[in-house]
Formats: sequence, C-alpha cells, structure tokens
Amino acid sequence: MSVSETRRSPVTLSETRSPMPLLFRRHSSGEIRNLASLSSSLLPAFGTVMGESSVRLKRFVIAPYDRRYRLWQTFLVILVVYSAWASPFELAFNKASTGALLPVDLLVDAFFAIDIILTFFVAYLDKSTYLLVEEHKKIAFRYVTHLWFPMDVASTLPFQTIYRIITGKTSRAQVFGFLNLLRLWRLRRVSKFFSRLEKDTRFSYFWTRYCKLICVVLFAVHSAGCFYYWLATRYHNSESTWLGANIPDFKTRSIWLGYTYSMYWSIVTVTTVGYGDLHAVNIEEKIFTIFYMLFNIGLTAYLIGNMTNLIVHTAVRTFAMRDAINEILRYAQKNRLPEGLKEQMLAHLTLKFKTAELQQEQVLENLPKAIRSSISQQLFRTTLENTNLFKGVSDDFIVQLVSEIKAEYFPPKVDIVIQTEIPTDFYILVSGAVDVVTYKNGTEQFLSKLGSQQMFGEIGVIFNIPQPFTVRTKRLSQVVRISHHHFKQLLQPLQDGKIILTNFIQQLKGLKNEELAEMPLVSEFLDDLLSEEATGNEAGTQDHAGQVQQDNVISTTSPALSKKPATRVIIHGYHPDHKPNKGGNGGKLIHLPDSVENLLSIAESKFGKRGTTIVMKDGSQVEDLAVLREDDRLYIF
Repeated sequence: MSVSETRRSPVTLSETRSPMPLLFRRHSSGEIRNLASLSSSLLPAFGTVMGESSVRLKRFVIAPYDRRYRLWQTFLVILVVYSAWASPFELAFNKASTGALLPVDLLVDAFFAIDIILTFFVAYLDKSTYLLVEEHKKIAFRYVTHLWFPMDVASTLPFQTIYRIITGKTSRAQVFGFLNLLRLWRLRRVSKFFSRLEKDTRFSYFWTRYCKLICVVLFAVHSAGCFYYWLATRYHNSESTWLGANIPDFKTRSIWLGYTYSMYWSIVTVTTVGYGDLHAVNIEEKIFTIFYMLFNIGLTAYLIGNMTNLIVHTAVRTFAMRDAINEILRYAQKNRLPEGLKEQMLAHLTLKFKTAELQQEQVLENLPKAIRSSISQQLFRTTLENTNLFKGVSDDFIVQLVSEIKAEYFPPKVDIVIQTEIPTDFYILVSGAVDVVTYKNGTEQFLSKLGSQQMFGEIGVIFNIPQPFTVRTKRLSQVVRISHHHFKQLLQPLQDGKIILTNFIQQLKGLKNEELAEMPLVSEFLDDLLSEEATGNEAGTQDHAGQVQQDNVISTTSPALSKKPATRVIIHGYHPDHKPNKGGNGGKLIHLPDSVENLLSIAESKFGKRGTTIVMKDGSQVEDLAVLREDDRLYIF
C-alpha cells in the first residue's frame, strides 16, 4: 500500500462511526454517567463494531452528546424562555422593542448566531444506518439544505437594528413586531429539552411533566394577553375597545399597567371564570375571543388528560391489588373455602404486591441472560456454596446452577412444600425460618426447624418419591427455587454428582429418627449402605467397597445423579433353575449400572458372594446391558 493510500484510508474509515464508543472519551466529552438521558437516535446500529480503534472524532467536530455541548444547549434553552416572553410582548408594546429590551435582544441574538456557526461542526446520525457522520461537507450540506438553517437565520437577524443602520432612523412599524415572532421558532429547543428530561431517570417524571404543563399554560396566557392588547392599540377608536372602555387613555399610560390588564383578562378567560368586567367590544375582539375560547377547550382537555394520567399512573398498582383481593374473596366465598386457606391466599397476594420491587423476575426479565446470571452470582452464589449439599462442587457447576435459580418470597404460615405432592423443585432458604411437619392420622406433628442456608424438598427430588414432609414458613422468608429438570441437566459431570451424593448421604445420616420413620425407602437405603460398609471393612477391601458404595448409590437413588436415566431391574443371587431355600436370598430391585463389572460388584454387596455369570430367566446369557429393559429379572451366580 502506498503512502498516499495509507493517508487516505483513515479518512474513509472515519466517515461513519458508531456513536457508542465515544461515550468513553473522557478528555473531550467527559464521562456520561446516565445513559438514560441519551436520545434514542444515538444508539448504535445492529452489528456495529465498537472498538477502541474508533474512539476519536475528527478535528473540529463536536459529538452531539458531548457534555460541554449539552451544557451549551441547556444555556440556550434559558435564552429561549426569554425569547418566548419578549416576542409577543414587543409586538403588543412596541416601545419596549426600541427601549430597554433592545440591548438584551441583541445579546440573545448573538448567542444564537454563535450556535448557528457551531452547528456546522456538530456530527449527526445517519437515520438510514444509525452511524455517526463527521465529514464537514456532509454536515454543512445537511444543515443548509434543511428548513432549520433558513429559519435559524431568520429568527436570529435583528431586523429593526439593521433597518436603523441602513436608514439611520428608528422605526416602530408593526412589521418588525411580526418579524420578531420568528424567534418563537426557537421553542423547538424547549420541546427537545423536556423530552430528554422525561427519559432521564435522575429527574422525577411526574414533576418534569408538571413543569412542562405549567410552561404551556403560561405561554398560552402570555401570548393571548399580548395579542389582545395589540388589537386594542391598533383599533381606530380606542374607546371602543375592551381596554379603552375602562381606561380611555391607556395608550399613554404605563406599559406595565396595560400588561397587567392583559394578563388579568387572559387568565380569567382561560380559567373560564368570566367576571365580565373586561369583555370584547368591537367585532375584531369578539372574533379573537371566540377562537381563544375554542383554543381553551383543547388546552383544558390536554391539561386534564395529562394530569389524570400522571395521578392514575401512581395509583395503578393499588387498583390492581384491590381488584386481585376482591377476586380472591369472591372465589373463596363461591367455593366455600375454609378461613385458614383464605387467609393464606390473601397473605400471599399482599406480600406479592409489597415485594414487587424485590422480585427478580419482574426486574430481570428484559435483561440479557449474561447480565441476569451476573446479578444472580452477586446475590446468591455465597448461599449456594454454603449449602451442605453443594459443598466441594466445581465452580462451573455453581455458576451454571445460580443462573437457573428463581428467588421467591413467602409470608408467614404458608406451606411451601406439601406432603405427598409430586416433587418438581427443591428450595434453599436465604432468609427467614420454616417448620418441617408431618401428618399422622389427621394430626399434625412437628419434626424440625430450618434456618438460613438450609435446604428442603431435596429428598423427594433425588429419590423421585412424593414429598415426605410439609414445609411451612414461620415468618417472612426468602427462598431460591431449583428446578428438578435443570438440576438433572447440570449433573452431567459424574465427579460433581459423586460429591453431591456424598454430601447428601451425610445429610441423611444426620436426620432424626422421627424423620426417618416417615421415609421407609430412605431408612432401607441407609440400612443397605451400612451393611455394605460393614461387608467392605470385614473383607479388608475398604477402598473397593467405597467405590462399590458410590456406584450402587448413584444407581439406586435418583436418575438425576447419573449420566442418563437408569433402567430398573431385579437381581437374584442364584441360577434360575435352582430355587433358594426358604428364608434364602430374595430378589433386589436396583437401577442398572453402566457396566457388567459394576453389576457384579453390586450383586456381591447384596448377596455376600461374587458371581461371574449373568443370565435371564430363560437361561440366555447376558453379555450387553444395553439390551435389557425395565423390570427384567437377572440371575447372577
């Protein structure tokens, strides 16, 4: 590549750039702390590369979101407020336009003339590609060919001063008053300013809208009053006017007297009070008053609609809560539900509305999964790591599990898990306390109390049996819910499965006798486990027995702890043609392991002797475990 080509290429690459990298230009534009205040037109296009190689604008080009440029625009809004007041005022009271207000007008016009020059250096966003254009020629061509440029120039030129310089005379002709009204073109800046404030979360939306409505009303009242006074001053018979009927010499009186009367009439009319002390006299005034009152109808509807929307918006959650409570009461009455159950329904609904801002789902549902996962890591990772079941597992497992959990709140005396229900989830208590209870012959019996970072519901999930206990909250409690389906999918690495299984077995060994009595399957499982450990110790092969124990437990608890769903088979420790003696070995229901060697080891632990041959009931020898089906009978000898 030649030197000339090398010099031209950066210019080509800088013609259009994504605006977002420039948000981080501290040396020129400062730091933007609140992205919500940015215009939606400044968002990057899909697929735009945002790298460090395009963080600089060309020389003498201003970013539209530059902090200093935004301050300049805010300063101009203040000047626009003055222009919005002065333009109708100078039309009605033309003496002011050549008197004390003239120097102020010239100074304001000078600032807007500077802004016209700056606009030739402000980059803009191409609406077709949403990329930032910073070529000077393109910026200038776009500005000059749009309506903005001629209107900006026309609203900035001091026509009255130019006429005085050319002719050497001071003129108070009405035409200059109407030319001054071109300055109202600047009001578009105020509209954009309020639109930006409404999107900025640092400012109250209610008060921003409220201030905007007040500004609209004040401008309408001021403009109507000034124009109504102008009608009185230009009428051929001053006494036949609305003001001349009360003050015959009003043209020679103070400007502020006339302005006070004008504002009084305008406010009385816009508020529809209508005292009648100031009223239209001639035909021109009556026509103007008719149109002004029609305008007031629309203005009043606009104000009422906006204020109603703002007030209702603050109470919409209250209305929704009242409607939901009424629906629950009607449902409970129609179905004759007991008072205790109805109170639980109402408590849960009330808590749902009170903690709506704390619920993860409502806050995070519109965020990308990576951000949701990072937030969950920040909130719940420590809780999961300190839970007994997950101690010692890999970081990858914790990261994946945290991203799938759901946080929930429960009020006091609400059943989270119900005895004998189908296990679909298990829970970890983040805060609060719960009671574990069971029902015997219709009587409730207390078993234990669980606190922070303890787990419940996992026994039914792992053993795939109906939940053995009812778990009820003692006070306001926050829990994280883990889906059985997601948990099973995450347990693909067998190493994590073995760690979790070891922790689970230790947890089962720590259960009270009253709790074990409610779970015969778990009691039998622990008895088998203890017998296997004893057999392994007596044989002097503790390491081998420990491995057999792990493989057997993995295959006999839940399929969630194995690589794939296991097939259940029944094993016998004898030849199918040789019936055992009375009281001998019976069949054992197990989950089929993944190899013949493991199956022989399990049979050895069950029957106390190691076999070498596996056959079906018809005598056919089994060489591949994959061909076996559910509830097949295997004979090992």
